[in-house]
Amino acid sequence: MRSTTDAPSTHPARAADVAQRFEFEFELDSGRSLGRVGGKGTLGPALYDGAHIWRAQDTPDGPATLRITRSGRAADAAAWGPGAHAAISGVPDLLGARDDPAALVPAHRVVAEWARRWPRRRLTATRSIWEHVIPTVCGQKVPGLNARNAWQGILRRWGRNPPGPAPASLRLPPDAGMVASLAYHEFHRFDVERRRAEAIIEFARRARTLEGVARLDPATARSRLQAVRGIGGWTASIVVLLCHGDPDSVIVGDYQIPSFVTWYLAGERRGDDSRMLELLEPYRGQRARVQALAKSAGAPPRHGPRMSLQDLQGR
Repeated sequence: MRSTTDAPSTHPARAADVAQRFEFEFELDSGRSLGRVGGKGTLGPALYDGAHIWRAQDTPDGPATLRITRSGRAADAAAWGPGAHAAISGVPDLLGARDDPAALVPAHRVVAEWARRWPRRRLTATRSIWEHVIPTVCGQKVPGLNARNAWQGILRRWGRNPPGPAPASLRLPPDAGMVASLAYHEFHRFDVERRRAEAIIEFARRARTLEGVARLDPATARSRLQAVRGIGGWTASIVVLLCHGDPDSVIVGDYQIPSFVTWYLAGERRGDDSRMLELLEPYRGQRARVQALAKSAGAPPRHGPRMSLQDLQGR
């Protein structure tokens, strides 16, 4: 990878505080390459605006707004705010420069087909923890629509405006110090019951220390995160997958993912964690990548009712 500093900003409103051009040895994915970063919904810390990816993030130097424009094997990045330099330095990781899709060795014909269909898909690594906690905890054991509505409500109430000329729907996650001061019942308006609310608050109280988990190896990071009350294997695996870009941060305890895997790898419409892990064993080291590819391939034939929406007010 090559980089050139001080590439000119093309945003008409305000010149970037820092700008840099990156050139890679691989073709960049032209799709939504940051994956689940930012959570679900219109508001969030990661947005797509035509050719641009916008990202709002907290850094050790302060908040930053980052804009990435991709073209072929190059990306032009511009950043604003106190954390502009730190945000720029993280661009290669965000675009998957440290990931190696070729490490996936297909043991099934369908996996080989996925590898051919999506050769540019790389795992992003944000190298941060707190930003992923609230949207992930909001998704614990509830339908996706509940999770999205909760996250969007929390961002409308407590999300922060990022620096610079950011799109109106770009938001920094709620400040951990502020969240640590909340009472659990303040989350009820977003249909987040006491158990999940207390998990978010407990993590917020330890967020400064737990941010250091981003520097640990993935297995140790997952173990450290699960030491927080309310953070189980499902949540820890998703957070580490996003933070580290770990291709083996296999997700267990999910309502849908086992059936995606069992359908495509064994033709079985309904699967559980045990069967999924059995089928994924040949891919140890790349299991999360195979899970993600299976989800991208589409849902298996429906077998049974959808998970119903839940009214969690007052719980």
